[in-house]
Amino acid sequence: MNNIFALFSKNQSLIYKGFLFILSIVLVIYLLPKGGQFKYNFQKGKPWQYENLYAPFSFTIKKDAKTLQKEGETIKENATPYFDYDAEIVERSREEFIQLFNDAFVDSLYTTSKNVAKEEGLAVFKEIYTNGIIDDVYPYEKDKLIYLKRGNEVEQLAYSQLNRKEVIKSKLAKLVSETSTEDVKALLQKLLERAVIPNVSLDTKLTEASIASELNAINPNKGVVEKGGRIIAKGEVVEGDTYQILNSLKAEYQSQVWSKSNHSWLIVGYIIIVSLVFSMLFLFLKKYRFDIFNDNTKVTFIFFNVILMVFLTTIVVKLDAKYVYVVPLCILPLILKAFFDPRLGLFVHTLTLMLLGFVVPNSFEYLFLQLIAGIVTILTVSELYRRANLFISVGQITLVYIIGYFAFFILQEGNVQLIIWENFGYFILCGLATLFAHPLIYLYEKIFGLVSDVSLLELSDTNTKLLKELSNKAPGTFHHSLNVANLAEAAANEIGANAMLVRVGALYHDIGKMKNPTYFTENQVNSVNAHQDLDPKESANIIIDHVINGIEIARKNNLPDRVIDFIRTHHGTSLVYYFYMKEKEQNEDADEEDYRYPGPIPFSKETAILMMSDSVEAASKSLKEPTSSKIDTFVEKIVDGQMAQGQFLNANITFKEIETIKKVLKKKLNNIYHLRVEYPE
Repeated sequence: MNNIFALFSKNQSLIYKGFLFILSIVLVIYLLPKGGQFKYNFQKGKPWQYENLYAPFSFTIKKDAKTLQKEGETIKENATPYFDYDAEIVERSREEFIQLFNDAFVDSLYTTSKNVAKEEGLAVFKEIYTNGIIDDVYPYEKDKLIYLKRGNEVEQLAYSQLNRKEVIKSKLAKLVSETSTEDVKALLQKLLERAVIPNVSLDTKLTEASIASELNAINPNKGVVEKGGRIIAKGEVVEGDTYQILNSLKAEYQSQVWSKSNHSWLIVGYIIIVSLVFSMLFLFLKKYRFDIFNDNTKVTFIFFNVILMVFLTTIVVKLDAKYVYVVPLCILPLILKAFFDPRLGLFVHTLTLMLLGFVVPNSFEYLFLQLIAGIVTILTVSELYRRANLFISVGQITLVYIIGYFAFFILQEGNVQLIIWENFGYFILCGLATLFAHPLIYLYEKIFGLVSDVSLLELSDTNTKLLKELSNKAPGTFHHSLNVANLAEAAANEIGANAMLVRVGALYHDIGKMKNPTYFTENQVNSVNAHQDLDPKESANIIIDHVINGIEIARKNNLPDRVIDFIRTHHGTSLVYYFYMKEKEQNEDADEEDYRYPGPIPFSKETAILMMSDSVEAASKSLKEPTSSKIDTFVEKIVDGQMAQGQFLNANITFKEIETIKKVLKKKLNNIYHLRVEYPE
């Protein structure tokens, strides 16, 4: 049991990576479309590159989206609208007319005349409500056939047969003039105008239901291809009906392949493909980015972003595939470049595109555009902490999308007349969504504890609380840190290391000296040495403790681990030589380990650069009457001494790079001391 536990503890990191590998495969397979992959790739307007293709089974030819859309529009245009005839309104209007009529006629009129006038008015009333009066103006032609629904009965008539509100007055005048006696015409017309109101309205629900029924009845097929029938010959251009037949075969093939009988085999195929993709990612990290491979948080971060992009693209494709270019896929290489490096960003972007090839329609076009956009992102986005750079890069990415899509459309259609302009809007939306990179980087920093150049820029501000405290408590140390930062940044730029990270590490590497500032030479005033009354071992402990104190202060102030690494390693396992030799004078048995920094030694180019810059800058203060040759000699001596002690064995830095750093340090120190090259007399 103990052996199993020990084995688990020893291989905990590898076990976690195995779990992450399996979980990622399961999630991606779950997201991938459940259909077989058509084994032929074809493009509209391009020649068929394979041998003659014959139908492997009988299948129906599907109508394309444009044809179905056109048929739907025709149905909507020719649909017969339903109007509802309200008999209750007619009855209320009739009673209103009779009441008005009775109130209006005086006793002096003869009863017979009154009854005749009443009958005449009711006849006009009946005529005007024969087909009813519509309540609004509708966008139909006069001869448009409509359905008029009276209770449970429906009759068909022309739209012009309905009476419109705006012509009721003139029509009443005409009807009254034709049917009524001369003495009551004017009165009848006024009474009818007051009593008559619209009673016919468009039945929207019934009309829409009728249209929906017709739309559902559209036949999505336009023919059948029998098994064994030739579909396309080798070299034939894929266009017109042939293109639609191939698409129909592809859809039918995918639906037939993914069946219960071969479901397991297709899952096996997906597992192999996805496993290969993630295996390539692990192999790349292990071979070329071993520091990232050993950091489970960073590996999780990379896998999380890959799965997130697959998830977003899958969701968009399921909702509507035409919006697939709205997904800001270029955020992936942009973010990975911000946290790691461009090569890793492009490699992960390419692997992600391999997975998305199973998800998106027109996969060749999609992969081509996204790969080009990813390369442009890697090549153009520099110094992400500068907002203008991100906007410029987003503009370039959007332009690449538009140009690439335009070129593909010309290749497929042969002209620009049918180009879908709204797709350009999707590319612009994609570019705008890419601007979300800044807040996303901030969010990732908080979740995964990573640090980007944006945060490093903020930390490099000398007005931050911690650096201001350092300048107040230990001004000499603060000035020393600034000088080291300048030296280290110049050296990092020269060998292609992360200059911003080195600068920030240099600014904070000695913050531990704030605890006992007067025990360090650069902060001692009037040449008063606080170590005069101390035992060498005690003095050495105070000097060594500034590393431990610095780590504590950094953690208390929430500095990123990448910055704390500089505090931890800037002296490596070197010896506090002065106090060791002082102790040696008093005690021959002095133990070196009591005077040695706890380490660890530098484990990156950046931390190695800081060690060299820090030692050289500090030692340069002891030079009396510095000359160019003296500086060259002491730089060589210090750096060679560190190499001899094995301080750079874990730093992944080459001899050539160390020689380059030496040259930079010599040049910068010569500039600091305003020295010129000494010429022979």
